[in-house]
Amino acid sequence: MDKLLAPHTHEATAHHHLTENWPTWHTDQPSVDESLISGCASYRAFDRYLGGKDLFLLPRSRSELESVLRRYAYDAIHNAIASSRSTLQTGGYSRVCHLAEKSIRDVLNTGDNVDILLALHRPPPQSPGRDATNTTRSSIRSG
Repeated sequence: MDKLLAPHTHEATAHHHLTENWPTWHTDQPSVDESLISGCASYRAFDRYLGGKDLFLLPRSRSELESVLRRYAYDAIHNAIASSRSTLQTGGYSRVCHLAEKSIRDVLNTGDNVDILLALHRPPPQSPGRDATNTTRSSIRSG
């Protein structure tokens, strides 16, 4: 995770702040801290992708990867807003989503992060002696 979002980045510090102060993080201000939620959402999106637990369709391209990460970020945003007792300012939800999306794009635009993330959950290549196109099908017979 440090290669994508180092501990000193806004996203990592936002995640740390929300995690450490979960019961009271939203009471510091009269309205929800949009920057805090968006940074944490971006961090959690990458963390969830790296874990791969609920990743059933593997992304094959940058746009598919970005779509998965955005969906994960939206989930984190919704969870944070739902747990907060503070309200969002008018237009706040759109701004939070936009900031999280920008953070995700910035990480993907850095170095070879896209290639690393796309390769992370790929199955190992087929062994040379095995023909991937020759699969045996068994017929199902009904009684």
